[in-house]
Amino acid sequence: MKLVESIMTRNPCYTAGRKITVKGLMLHSVGCPQPKASVFINSWNSPAHDASCVHGFIDGNDGTVYQTLPWNHRGWHCGSGNKGSGNNTHIGVEMCEPACIKYTAGSNFTCSDIATAKAVAERTYGAAVELFAMLCKKYGLDPLADGTIISHREGHSRGIASNHGDPEHLWMQLGMGYTMDSFRKSVRAAMDEAGTDGYTEIMGRAAATLEQMKSYIRAKNPAVVPSVLDMLPLYLSEGEAEGVRGDIAFAQSCLETGNFTFSGSAVTLGQNNFCGLGVTQRGKTGLSFGTPQLGIRAQVQHLKAYASAEALANERVDPRFRYVTRGCAPYVEWLGQKENPQGKGWAAGEKYGEKMLSILKAVMDEGKVQFMESLTLSAPYMVRVAIPDLNIRRGPGTGYARIGKYTGIGNFTIVEEADGKGASKWGLLKAYQDKRDGWISLDHTVRM
Repeated sequence: MKLVESIMTRNPCYTAGRKITVKGLMLHSVGCPQPKASVFINSWNSPAHDASCVHGFIDGNDGTVYQTLPWNHRGWHCGSGNKGSGNNTHIGVEMCEPACIKYTAGSNFTCSDIATAKAVAERTYGAAVELFAMLCKKYGLDPLADGTIISHREGHSRGIASNHGDPEHLWMQLGMGYTMDSFRKSVRAAMDEAGTDGYTEIMGRAAATLEQMKSYIRAKNPAVVPSVLDMLPLYLSEGEAEGVRGDIAFAQSCLETGNFTFSGSAVTLGQNNFCGLGVTQRGKTGLSFGTPQLGIRAQVQHLKAYASAEALANERVDPRFRYVTRGCAPYVEWLGQKENPQGKGWAAGEKYGEKMLSILKAVMDEGKVQFMESLTLSAPYMVRVAIPDLNIRRGPGTGYARIGKYTGIGNFTIVEEADGKGASKWGLLKAYQDKRDGWISLDHTVRM
């Protein structure tokens, strides 16, 4: 995606300077046969253009995205309905339309060159997918959540926009096969493909094992009480039930309780509150739970509230669940309010998520010491992969794109090792030796 900043500073909407808390994205189509974004920008960037202003245009000729308002400015892009206006909550983006169509009545049109028109529609659709994926990442939005990504037509149906039929009218009459449901799914796929590199998702399967968690606590807190060790499996089972990484919840508990020493912590062991739930200010003692399982379940549910808009699998036991803006922090790095794009998050302290990840890395290192000591730079050698979804990347590190395939469970030959971001060591798979474009994290393997 090519993104060009072209802020319409002379438009009265920009000079009004009103800001919004971004809660969603609205997709528009310009409604006239004009593929050039520059035509709209030149016309709208004027004090006289006081009726409309959007956050961006997508050029129909080359797919370039022109940002015309700061993303958190209140735009004038959708009007209003009987339930208010999407201008107060949604970013609005216009896709330019083919020059070869001619509107006849309302949203109906004729087309003199179907092939060219389809190429323009495909180009703008693809650019919009990339742009919306970027914006969902930026503002911690779930593209599949209800009301997050909508069209102008859907906005009208929801009572927050004027009566327009775009952009579905264009796709339908050109026979593109696109729908807003397919668009939302495409945005989600784009985020999965390239949108999480460098970030650690809270939702997913735990990477650390129970033995690694126990080894870490024994090393950091030799006086740990047996009851703490006994409850550690609950992090994995409760996390699995809700789709939350239980090892991340464990790392958070280690941070909040001083590795279960409770030294300097706002909670005590007897509260069964291992994450500081309810400690909203200095001096607060926080919530208490009847059993360790309920305390860990509440913690996992609270993490899910931040990380996802999905419904809970178990009955809610987290009293503070309702106070969270759902899905505002899908990544560990965003749990700190200072690092969160929306200024929301679990904790006000600086680099809260980074501290959790530091603990998680130390947990992952436990139990691998003997393996890493025996690991030499000699290759090739065989490794065993025990998880079905180990990503293959184009280079040694999470900064490299995924190729879109997993290794699957099995035995694999490593022909080369390298250092890189996101793992203690990366290995090149034999099947990708020629182009050197298939690397896996050796942290998730066992050498044979």
